[in-house]
Amino acid sequence: MALVKRAVALLTAMTLMLELIHAAVYKVGDSAGWTTSGNVDYKQWSATKTFQVGDVIIFEYNAQFHNVMRVTHAMYRACNTSAPLATYTTGNDSITIKTRRHHFFFCGVPGHCQIGQKVDINVLRSDQIGTNSFFSALHTSSFCQSTRVVHK
Repeated sequence: MALVKRAVALLTAMTLMLELIHAAVYKVGDSAGWTTSGNVDYKQWSATKTFQVGDVIIFEYNAQFHNVMRVTHAMYRACNTSAPLATYTTGNDSITIKTRRHHFFFCGVPGHCQIGQKVDINVLRSDQIGTNSFFSALHTSSFCQSTRVVHK
């Protein structure tokens, strides 16, 4: 019985440590970045990631031809650029995820959103990740799926 209690305590501690240290850095579109060329499917890209609070989303793009707008769901669906929640224009924008919900982004250059330059970053609650959250977290943690970006 004592062994079982120790094992449970260890698994609980490991789960908590993963929550604290596993913040990942994701480059939107991976090597292609944020672009209209190369047939990047941002819906598919985001579907292969398990985003957590604390993760950093990086948009890399040519600032002469693109930007990033953070928008509401209705604006995202309609590609409506009239009143974005935020606009990013540096070409190397880092956004830290602070809440569990959908975060909607698109390029505000006319026509780009309509041809697919938009992404829905869905941050699930930990109880939505899987029935066995510890092993699911291990499998989908930054060690398995994220793109590590190191700035020198």
